[in-house]
Amino acid sequence: MQDLIELIQQYWRNYLYSDGYHFSGVAITAWLLVVSIGLGFCLSVPLAVARVSKKKWLSGLVWLYTYIFRGTPLYVQLLLCYTGLYSLDIIRNHELTSAFFRSGMNCTLLAFTLNTCAYTTEIFAGAIKATPYGEIEAARAYGMSPFTLYRRVILPSALRRALPYYSNEVILMLHATTVAFTATVPDILKIARDVNSATYQSFGAFGIAAVLYLIISFTLVWLFRQAERRWLAYLRPQGK
Repeated sequence: MQDLIELIQQYWRNYLYSDGYHFSGVAITAWLLVVSIGLGFCLSVPLAVARVSKKKWLSGLVWLYTYIFRGTPLYVQLLLCYTGLYSLDIIRNHELTSAFFRSGMNCTLLAFTLNTCAYTTEIFAGAIKATPYGEIEAARAYGMSPFTLYRRVILPSALRRALPYYSNEVILMLHATTVAFTATVPDILKIARDVNSATYQSFGAFGIAAVLYLIISFTLVWLFRQAERRWLAYLRPQGK
């Protein structure tokens, strides 16, 4: 126990404290999660609409994208982005792409964004398909155009009903950030590995990381539960 207390006293800043020059493991993990989830969400909404399109070629292209990224491990996708693409002459010899793919953070964010976008696209597409037909018919009776129908009826309804499933994707994405150390990104797990290498106190180093992931997970679960109570209240049975 004394060794654990000394380890916390010596390395807590690496896990938690950020300054103008260095970011903590928690800050890096939060950045990876927020940026990848945010970009993935923005990309997945139009892709979900395309996924349920009656145009077979458009729906098929989106299906192929989601099939590839859901059918391969995120770890492999990260390796392809971090080392695989940079090995190609067309990437390495171009100034912009070379600068982008030399950064482990950029490669990690790219892999995470494409991965979570694929899963989120299928979640939202399923919710769009499950939209009650009565809501669509009522909107058409008001004379809404297809764009207005999606903007004011289908998407708001689908996104609300997809919230419980989307919350699971966010939690899984938090857990998936643990592979970021592969690209030398100093997230929580990378800090824990460095502390373990310096002290050989594996239980303490990785135990602190586990506690931090638990705290972040419980915080996200609580936030999503609050959102569900607010935006899905109309689905709860009403008392007499």
